[in-house]
Parts: sequence; structure tokens; C-alpha cells
Amino acid sequence: MKQPLAYVHPDAKVADNVVIEPFVSIDHDVVIGEGTRIGSGVTILPGTRIGKNCNIFPGAVIGGVPQDLKFKGEYSTVEIGDNNTIREFVTVNRGTSAKGKTVIGDNNLLMAYVHVAHDCKVGSNIILVNNVQLAGEVQVDDWAILGGMSAVHQFVRIGSHVMISGGSLVRKDVPPFIKAGREPLSYVGINSIGLRRRQYNNEKIREVQDIYRYIYQKGLNTAQAVEIIEAEMPATPERDEVLLFVKDSKRGIIRGYFPD
Repeated sequence: MKQPLAYVHPDAKVADNVVIEPFVSIDHDVVIGEGTRIGSGVTILPGTRIGKNCNIFPGAVIGGVPQDLKFKGEYSTVEIGDNNTIREFVTVNRGTSAKGKTVIGDNNLLMAYVHVAHDCKVGSNIILVNNVQLAGEVQVDDWAILGGMSAVHQFVRIGSHVMISGGSLVRKDVPPFIKAGREPLSYVGINSIGLRRRQYNNEKIREVQDIYRYIYQKGLNTAQAVEIIEAEMPATPERDEVLLFVKDSKRGIIRGYFPD
């Protein structure tokens, strides 16, 4: 259903039951799936792909040109999955030659004024609270929650099931299953409440705690901790996820918390 005061380019591919409110602008080379609602004043620019049953609130701008000086007008896209809620004045920029696309998965909540920069990869079931700012080429893995006003440095990766305190400056990678807070951003424990909500049992939570005791609480450097974990702890999906994350980290992982 399209309101008469909305503009939809004739080359845009919009499913028949998409709701388009007044003052929306949908450009060419845009695809929008069934059941999606586009709120008043939303701007959707070329190269945008939006899945089914998304709800985009007034003022959002999707598919904007990257705020990156290396961008030279090359073709790139934004790919947004199904069942996402994108609140007021969220901005999502399309990719550059670095990766070619910005990707947001399924079942995410992006609260008001969130910014997702060029070439980011945001997984599924993620909450980005008001005013979270993701710089270019940031990766956020499934089930992460970033508190309001958090700013994430370019190229940082945030692991699955992570919870980050509001107002955080995220300069290094945050490994999976943990809570992070303080300044500079530090390990402050396991995200045990979040893991229980996602059906992790006590045995699995204790296993994750044991892994991070080696990494953060035994006075070892990261290489030593990884070596001991591999040698002494049996292989499980959780253990291997943490080890692979740490080994693949390009910026290094956040530090442990040591009280003054």
C-alpha cells in the first residue's frame, strides 16, 4: 500500500503488500520484501535490499553513500534480512570496494539514531541500543547487545552473546560469551544471564567461565592462555569458538579488569 505523497522509482522492486507511508523516497535498484513497513520520511537509496516483515521507522536513511574517502562511486549494496526493526533516524551506509556490501542479518533491533557504516557485517538477533555508532568494517556476531551511546572503532569484531556496557568506547575485539565495561573497555565476567536465556545449561556456562579464567584471571598472556586451553580442555563448540576468535583477532582482544 503506497500513500500518494510517497515517491517510488518505477524500477524499484517492492512487494505488493509493503506499506509505504507519506513522504517516503524509494530510489531505483531497491528491493523490498513482503510484509515490510516503511515509515514516514524514510529514504531508501540505490543498492538497498530489504527482506520480509521489517519495520522501518520515520526518518531512517538506508543505503547512503559511504562516509569514506576511498569510496570512488563503485557499485555496492546494503543487504538487510527479515524481521528487523529499524527505529527513528537510523542510518545504514552501503559498502565500498573493501567488501562491496554492508550486511545486516535477521531479527535485529536497531534503536533510534544508530549508525551502521560501510562494509559492516551485523549478524542476527542483535540489539544496538540508542545512538550506537559502528565505524567501517565492524563485525558484530549473533546475539550481541551493545549498550546505548557505544562507539565501535573501525575493523573491530564483537563476538556472539556479548553484552557491552552503555557509553563504551570499543577499540579492540571483544571475544564471545562475555560482558565488557569500564574505561578502557575490559572483561568484567561471563554473560551468564544472556546464556541462560538462550538455553545454555550450567555445565556449559561453567566451561565458558573456565576458559576465561585462563585468558583473564591467571596472569597469563594471550598466547600462553590459548596453549593451555588447547592442551587441557576438551574440544567443544564453545571452546573452539573462543579459541578461533582469539587467534583470528586482528586488533587484539580487550584486556582483563584489574582493580586499582
